[in-house]
Amino acid sequence: MNHFDVVIVGAGLSGIGAAYHLQDKCPGKTFAILEGREAIGGTWDLFRYPGIRSDSDMHTLGYNFKPWIDAKAIADGPSIRKYVNETADENNIRQHIRFNRRVTSASWSTKTALWTVQVELVDSSETMEYSCNFLFMCGGYYNYDEGYTPEFKSADAFKGVVIHPQFWPEDFEYKGKRVIVIGSGATAMTLVPAMAEGGAQVTMLQRSPTYVVSRPAQDKIANVLRKFLPESWAYAITRFKNIQLGNIFLRRALAKPEKTKDMLLKMVRKAMPDIDVDTHFTPSYNPWDQRLCLIPDDDLYNVINKGLAKVVTNHIDCFTEKGIRLVSGEELEADIIVTATGLKLSVANGLKLYVDGETVNIPETVSYKGMMYSGVPNLVQTFGYINASWTLRADMIAQYSCQLLNHMDSLGLRQCTPIIGERDKDMELRPWISDFTSGYMQRMMHLLPKQGEGPWENIQNYARDKKQQFEAPLDDGAMQFTNPVKETKAA
Repeated sequence: MNHFDVVIVGAGLSGIGAAYHLQDKCPGKTFAILEGREAIGGTWDLFRYPGIRSDSDMHTLGYNFKPWIDAKAIADGPSIRKYVNETADENNIRQHIRFNRRVTSASWSTKTALWTVQVELVDSSETMEYSCNFLFMCGGYYNYDEGYTPEFKSADAFKGVVIHPQFWPEDFEYKGKRVIVIGSGATAMTLVPAMAEGGAQVTMLQRSPTYVVSRPAQDKIANVLRKFLPESWAYAITRFKNIQLGNIFLRRALAKPEKTKDMLLKMVRKAMPDIDVDTHFTPSYNPWDQRLCLIPDDDLYNVINKGLAKVVTNHIDCFTEKGIRLVSGEELEADIIVTATGLKLSVANGLKLYVDGETVNIPETVSYKGMMYSGVPNLVQTFGYINASWTLRADMIAQYSCQLLNHMDSLGLRQCTPIIGERDKDMELRPWISDFTSGYMQRMMHLLPKQGEGPWENIQNYARDKKQQFEAPLDDGAMQFTNPVKETKAA
């Protein structure tokens, strides 16, 4: 069996960041990264559809320890993939990665204070085991093998090509083709301008509108600061600025939703004066009830204004031989249909978890600080924010995990377990994510842990979360440190 102090699952943005923090804060710990694919990058290596990019600025989506120095702050997928790979190589992390190893289950033994991790070798279907004291789940939040596609009536009738963005064919040709992109989320709003500029005739077909915010692809302040300051200083200042601006906007949206809605729609009307904004860009919900879609430099608006793309807001009745028939009776003809209909969430990276022989039923657990499960020892799950950049939280979770490891060492203990005690047993339990209506979350909420109060709250606010992680004591009454290190008798 291969043994390490820590096993990290996933070599994407979170996993590489976790490895950096582990090397930096816990230099004596041995670790391995188990990656189910054959490349670093996670999302940013898997997704290859036209125009793939971030929907967060890279000064907050980037790591807190590695400055983003490219001119574009709203970066494309290849640039982000390069950034993650650079991070791995600059910090000698690649040597710790075991590629083509898909983790299928993990079992904790209190007696040995170890996780036994079952792994399938992707290229041979053989199995092997790893053991570790601490399991760090950094495999993202969605199923890499299966995207979400609703059941469309007579889907097999269409004679053209149907593609889900998660599985975009290499070198797929769409120039001169009629394309329907189903969806109105971040993926659809990335695909539409990219395919339209690439010569396709594109229709974005949405059931209901989404809030859209346009920002410059380049952060002028960041680019000016880099001319006069060290890269690390310029990055830190820009990161602080963008975090604060994001918090201000979020607080305003929650406190004054109608005024925020009016402001957002006013910007859309200014950008597209000839479009029916009420029909196509006015959601039925308040800002931040779902995630806003960020577009760079008005790219979506521009292709619509030029007549290279159009938006249709209606419900699908069925697929036909030539395209899609709407409930209104209109038929949209297409050569290609792209189902940008969302992701399928994966709970605990799809692993089966066992503690001392008992199956862990995730929905029956309560989330501890948004990263651990009640009653499950020495396991941390990385899940970013729904209203801010993923990596803001991923960095913080990695740093907190290092504190847990070092604290256990200082106590001569091997186990940390969040336990719901007498003081918390009667707290009100709520869904893991509250007041967020996006379909990809709502479809899976019943499979996720619950949240409560205090350290059991899944905070979706960076400032509050940071305070709870680093100002509250590790020994907070809910986190139990146990299982002394066994002394080895001299021969």
